[in-house]
Amino acid sequence: MTNFTLSKVGIVGAGAMGRGIAQIAAQAGSTVLIHDTRPEAVGAAKAAVFAQWDKLEAKGRMGTAEISACKSRLQTAGQLSDMASCSLVIEAIVENLDIKQALFDQLESLVTPDALLATNTSSLSVTAIAARLKHPGRFAGFHFFNPVPLMKVVEVVAGIRTHESVCAALREYARKLGHTPVQAQDTPGFIVNHAGRGFGTEALRIVSEGICDFATVDRILRDQCGFRLGPFELMDLTALDVSHPVMESVYHQYYEEPRYRPSVITAQRLAGGLLGRKSGEGFYRYVDGSQQVAPEPAVPQGTECPPVWVSPRAARRSELLQLLKDLGASIETGVSPSPAALTLVAPLGFDVTTVAVVERLDPARTIGIDLLIDDAATSRRVLATNPATRTDMRDAAHALFARDGKSVSVIRDSGGFVSQRVIATIVNIASDICQQQVCSPGDLEKAVTLGLGYPMGPLAMGDRYGPTNVLEVLFNMQTVYGDPRYRPSPWLRRRGALGLSLLHTEDSGA
Repeated sequence: MTNFTLSKVGIVGAGAMGRGIAQIAAQAGSTVLIHDTRPEAVGAAKAAVFAQWDKLEAKGRMGTAEISACKSRLQTAGQLSDMASCSLVIEAIVENLDIKQALFDQLESLVTPDALLATNTSSLSVTAIAARLKHPGRFAGFHFFNPVPLMKVVEVVAGIRTHESVCAALREYARKLGHTPVQAQDTPGFIVNHAGRGFGTEALRIVSEGICDFATVDRILRDQCGFRLGPFELMDLTALDVSHPVMESVYHQYYEEPRYRPSVITAQRLAGGLLGRKSGEGFYRYVDGSQQVAPEPAVPQGTECPPVWVSPRAARRSELLQLLKDLGASIETGVSPSPAALTLVAPLGFDVTTVAVVERLDPARTIGIDLLIDDAATSRRVLATNPATRTDMRDAAHALFARDGKSVSVIRDSGGFVSQRVIATIVNIASDICQQQVCSPGDLEKAVTLGLGYPMGPLAMGDRYGPTNVLEVLFNMQTVYGDPRYRPSPWLRRRGALGLSLLHTEDSGA
């Protein structure tokens, strides 16, 4: 099957996804037929797309003649049989396997032998949807993201029996639509929803362990790591009735793989109707669309800073000592801290309590600081107490590290700080995607940066913060928690030993 001409495209499903695909297909020059089992939904979809074009014209982003041509190319289909003349039909209906299979049974009997069939499924197996087709070779996944005109990535997913020429045709058509295609194997979550498991699920675990609250996690991951939205802001935006079922779907499809374990927090909040922005309350409350966030705890005032002693095992120790000098701290240089000293440790993956015990430090005076990321590259510092830390030592450390005006968060003790845990989990899951050959490393990086809006791809993230550091966080967290969810991917372990520059090679199976 070669030489496809995708000039007439059918869209089945007139919801948000179907509308978005119809809009960009018409803008790309295709004649588009849109159909839905509810006739009123088709009319509403056409009106909504026309309204979008009118807005683009008003903003000067599209001309009058171009808008008129687009409108003429977007047509409604009253019957599914109207799709018979289409060279490509894309399904964007409810995420139900039986319903999708029944639809493609009908479509296969209607379209010509050389027409392509595609599903926009986000969570179901492409192979399973095609299982009842007589010619599954012409069937593939073509997964867009909402809002389609703005999210410029599309996953092209090959089922077990999909012809490569079909994937090639869909990749070429995606480029014509102005989108970046990424090629994925038919595995749960494909690329984006699979790679995204590390961000929200680990953040939920952190809150469930009482380490800090939703807003603090969001602040840390925005200000320390550069994410545009924190995980709880993001879940409020996408809504829990969308994000929680995806968590459950990926987890169950991978036969309860611990890395993807969902959280009771989202299950309870979903049951209680706290969906996010669209319901007026989620992890945050929304008043007239504005997020309501409690102010951060104030920097302690009038706190006298004791002399500071830094553990010789601290991560980035020389940088930490220079930072303390810049902040005007009195630094002790003895082999061990004096009885009055504030003791600083900077572990990777280990909790502050364990470090204090192993290094024979007084836990009442011991505070941890997160230095996985270069302090100069962040706008927030994160400190961690242990259960025995004295209040005066906590307040002294908080005031000291806020002297230059940089924001400071103080969290409770855990194995790994917030940013360490989330970054290590993101990099580890991404490495496992490469291990499974779900996609190439290059397509993984493109899919995540475009589909999830991360500040960089997960492999570049591992490169930035160091593969040995990421591995140390994972190994130490495994020790602290005894949990297989922190088991390092073999792909990451090999590249961590050899040097992370190899992460960007296209040979994902090496």
